[in-house]
Amino acid sequence: MSNAGHTVTAIIVAAGRGLRAGGDVPKQWQAVAGKPVLAWTLNRFLNHPEITNIVLVTHPDDAARLAALNLPGRVTTTHGGDTRAASVLNGLAAAMGDIALIHDVARPCVTDQIISDVIHATRDTGAAAPALQVTDALWQGDTHVTGTQDRSGLYRAQTPQGFVLAKILKAHQQFQGVAADDVEVARAAGTTVKIVPGDENNLKITTANDFARAQTLLEAPMIDVRTGNGFDVHRFGEGDHVMLCGVAIPHDRGLQGHSDADVGLHTITDAIYGALGEGDIGQHFPPSDPQWKGAESHIFLTHAVQLAKSKGFTLTHVDCTLICEHPKIGPHTSTLRAKLQTLLGIDLDRISVKATTSERLGFTGRGEGIACMATATLVKP
Repeated sequence: MSNAGHTVTAIIVAAGRGLRAGGDVPKQWQAVAGKPVLAWTLNRFLNHPEITNIVLVTHPDDAARLAALNLPGRVTTTHGGDTRAASVLNGLAAAMGDIALIHDVARPCVTDQIISDVIHATRDTGAAAPALQVTDALWQGDTHVTGTQDRSGLYRAQTPQGFVLAKILKAHQQFQGVAADDVEVARAAGTTVKIVPGDENNLKITTANDFARAQTLLEAPMIDVRTGNGFDVHRFGEGDHVMLCGVAIPHDRGLQGHSDADVGLHTITDAIYGALGEGDIGQHFPPSDPQWKGAESHIFLTHAVQLAKSKGFTLTHVDCTLICEHPKIGPHTSTLRAKLQTLLGIDLDRISVKATTSERLGFTGRGEGIACMATATLVKP
């Protein structure tokens, strides 16, 4: 499958009654860490940037509880059937797009990484699901051990399980019998399913004891912290100032580059792109494109900051080190930090600008140009 242009619908199966979990209401409506299990699970997919639509499959008896959630417009609801398979089929029938991710509502601790891995592997291969390799010894028996089972090649299946929507819909329509999960249905139709890494924390709430573990996991902040590094170099040429971190600093030479050659902003921008896994400036603003000739580098930095925000990240810290013999940076660091505060929109005490020399070694030591190193930290709750 091509990676481009595929929309992804998450189908959350939430029509069961969950009797084994105990309680007065089905397990998906029981509160964990202050919210219903269903709300936690739904938010995992609502907050994931690659999920286009969501189909929530619920029981008709849960209409009042469902109305209290005030679902956003991209969540479609449909009723489940008498079995999980029937509920999945109803969800698939209500889904749109190219790829379907089928997820059990009772797995509220699913991670962004698992969701992304399943999406990407499904785009590449047509079907994928997370699993954990079995590492414990396996026994056969009842009240006493009657034998052992070889664990080689055995996995514990998890969700979401990803498929080409049209194929898994057809597979469910044709399947006869009772399947352990949607992977079994897909394989019965001849689909090969790729295994991606699961996570021990992606537990399925099945019994009353599982609520305590889920409570612990959901109360703890699940924070995604990213650190990116940038490095850039610009040589000196003709000019009467250099642009550094958005500030024009008088000098008897200027810096050369396709844009305004602001080595500070370029490096910080690349650090942000690096934390996002989004390449570098050259990929987003190719130097071969004449529209960026002479462009002010704050354009690039703003794009990187906005890209981080669109992915749910907050920029929390930037550390920038300028490497040169001249001009002297020390007298300007306060001005540079203040400018970066304006451009980045973060507190001044989260911005560091400092300078060093290369002890007259190398091209910076010979006064041929300026180098810069930068680190950026992004956080997503």
